[in-house]
Amino acid sequence: MRKRFMQFFGIVTATLGLIGTATAADPVKVVYHLNEGLEQASNGLRNIRNHLSADPTVKIVVVTHAAGINFLLEGAQDKNGNPYEIIVDDLAAKGVDFRVCNFTLQSRNIDKKLVHPAATIVPSGVAEVARLQAREGYVYLKP
Repeated sequence: MRKRFMQFFGIVTATLGLIGTATAADPVKVVYHLNEGLEQASNGLRNIRNHLSADPTVKIVVVTHAAGINFLLEGAQDKNGNPYEIIVDDLAAKGVDFRVCNFTLQSRNIDKKLVHPAATIVPSGVAEVARLQAREGYVYLKP
């Protein structure tokens, strides 16, 4: 009986070890969660630029909902009047993936055509954050 248990324990341990194993060659995967408006977006975008500078191989997904979508809407500008479109285009060209909550668009009656073309609309921002963490192994950051 003890021998069978030890065999079973060894198989389970080995399997769990394989599932959770990441190698140094695997890119770090990060989800940045933005839901508080333009100031948070400015801080988050600066963090993302710095993150990419420190680790160009990082895989970054920015998930937005509530007031966090504002910087991805047509004509959005920071407090100095600089359009967000320029930095979003630059980051998207570097592989950053932007996602916008459809529930937010619906509740605020915002036409999907006003969302930056680099952004993908997902059914729910919070569900997307949870999915990325639970199913795809993303690390959560909230600026």
